[in-house]
Amino acid sequence: MARFPNRETGDGLNVFDAWKLDHKAPVDPLRDPLAPERIARWADPTGAYFHAMHPALWGGVHWRVTGKKPDGTLAMIGGTQNNRGASIHKTYRMIENVREELDAPGEWFHDADTRTLCYFPPAGTDLARATVEIVRLRHLIEVRGTADAPVRWLRFTGFTFRHTARTFMETKEPMLRSDWTIYRGGAVFVTGAEDCALTDCTFDQVGGNAIFVNNYNRRVAVRGCIIADAGANGVCFVGDPGDVRNALFNYNQRLDPAQLDRTPGPKADNHPADCVVEDSLITRTGRVEKQTAGVDIDMAARITIRHCSIYDVPRAGINVGGGTWGGHLIEFCDVFDTVKETGDHGSFNSWGRDRFWPPSVFKLDDDGVWAAQRDLPELDAVAPVVIRNNRWRCDHGWDIDLDDGSTHYEIRNNLCLHGGIKNREGFHRVVENNIIVGSGFHPHVWYRHSGDIFRRNIVGGAGYFPARMGPPPWGAGMDFNLVHVAGLADSSPATKLAAQSGRDAHSVQADARFENPARGDFRVREGSPALALGFVNFPMDQFGVTKPALKAIARTPSFATASALVAPDSGVAIIWWGARIRNLATIEEASSVGVGLAAGGVLVMEVPAGSIAAQAGLRPGDLVVGWMGAPVKSTDDLGRASSTPPAGVAKLKIYRDQMPVDLSVTLPRP
Repeated sequence: MARFPNRETGDGLNVFDAWKLDHKAPVDPLRDPLAPERIARWADPTGAYFHAMHPALWGGVHWRVTGKKPDGTLAMIGGTQNNRGASIHKTYRMIENVREELDAPGEWFHDADTRTLCYFPPAGTDLARATVEIVRLRHLIEVRGTADAPVRWLRFTGFTFRHTARTFMETKEPMLRSDWTIYRGGAVFVTGAEDCALTDCTFDQVGGNAIFVNNYNRRVAVRGCIIADAGANGVCFVGDPGDVRNALFNYNQRLDPAQLDRTPGPKADNHPADCVVEDSLITRTGRVEKQTAGVDIDMAARITIRHCSIYDVPRAGINVGGGTWGGHLIEFCDVFDTVKETGDHGSFNSWGRDRFWPPSVFKLDDDGVWAAQRDLPELDAVAPVVIRNNRWRCDHGWDIDLDDGSTHYEIRNNLCLHGGIKNREGFHRVVENNIIVGSGFHPHVWYRHSGDIFRRNIVGGAGYFPARMGPPPWGAGMDFNLVHVAGLADSSPATKLAAQSGRDAHSVQADARFENPARGDFRVREGSPALALGFVNFPMDQFGVTKPALKAIARTPSFATASALVAPDSGVAIIWWGARIRNLATIEEASSVGVGLAAGGVLVMEVPAGSIAAQAGLRPGDLVVGWMGAPVKSTDDLGRASSTPPAGVAKLKIYRDQMPVDLSVTLPRP
């Protein structure tokens, strides 16, 4: 559609096809479609669509323009696509279907009132002989049965599904305590089916989800397929929230432990289970909607994703939303070039905001709930999610990102090429026998009784990248790990790891002696110190698609190992109101408090009892972002703003548990 800013084709211009992803992107008023001067150029923008990124880059949000207001701003409806919505990103914005923006070859504008289609043809186009195709349908095929009368043994083979209508304005249904909303539909929509399959099919430029497996389905298979240029998700497996015990839909909702249904698992069977996506190529999904994935799993059980190549996507390649109900197997996949338009995410992403989970990350410990009720974490995550024998690369986040409350995971034999593995707070995760080059292991805000295990892994030279971790020892076991330092002649104890974790007594720093890392072979040679620690080589030639026709066209990732993530810099800490504070320094810390790194802020490290900061209600882990209505991006900002305190009450804006909080502080008299 005719748009502003125009689509560009330069290298790395990923965000809305106009900007390079930059977590500190400067505002450019000349490219802002909401600038008053720009809007003034448009006679009647009714029917336009406005798209923007979430301010923390947690996906995108979309509106339809209904006209101009008397003050010259746009009247719009929408904004339903992010379940943790907020203001919009100050830079990443785009508008389309505005007649006055029809200024580039290939663009078109549709005037619904006059039923006129205007087109700017590229040079050499003969419109008298051209074919014009109009898209109307959202779904091309619907398979509809029920659990009592399922559709059985139906197979689609060799079909091409192309050109369905965009559905982003219908993306409204919130997922469990999630950033996501979803549209229950797709080019192929399947509900109430058993033992059905799509094999060797192509999905080309569908406007929304390509395949949507909805509610009750058993043993539905997607095999040998190509999904390219979908407007939303590639394949979705999404169940019925009515199956979820104590279902909550807002991030900040929490039930008192006494109110919890203590029955494990789902209430009913109206959800997908025992389904598979296998040997399929999924690329360039999320062309319109950004809070999407190549494969998404929500409220489902025992889904297998095997031998898939997934790349060039705006957010996760594979997403598991919540712990309900686990049992998934992800193996032999090749997932890379992900999180290309967003942030604070990974090639694999999950959350586990299940019925036990409080947004306050230390609440379970502080209330003594965990000590008394140790069955809580696995009431929903009843079976482990196994992630094994995959290759991951995320240049704008983590290779594997287990986010809020992700519980009951087994992560083994994975090659992580760039962003490392992140375990945020959750329970019972085993991370074992993985190769993590270009980065390391990222433990974030663990519960004191997490039960996490990290052993026999090879990690990059920086080792661990902690964020807001409590005092050691961490987890249930961290040992026999090797910190790889290329060219190091001798092994030595990994004293830095041991000091951080309070464990790692047998971990070492050494050259892992990889076979041929430049060609992607990260097996270790005979005599490697890793083998002495119990590390076991795993194959390096079984990632991604195996079907010859797909393997011939599928890309593979870069093997350059320089990391975009750096070890957290403690920064220069100062004392303010008796508390120890410092600038927000890394994307690790920004992720842990739930803001974009560009927002800046002052991180509260220690709050001594009796200090003015303690009396004001500040806590360790708070992020101060405002003073008396003025933004605070650094300790310098805070120092200058508070150097002349107001009489009586000072007002601070902070982020706590990933949510903004206003504090009113009565200052002591001088």
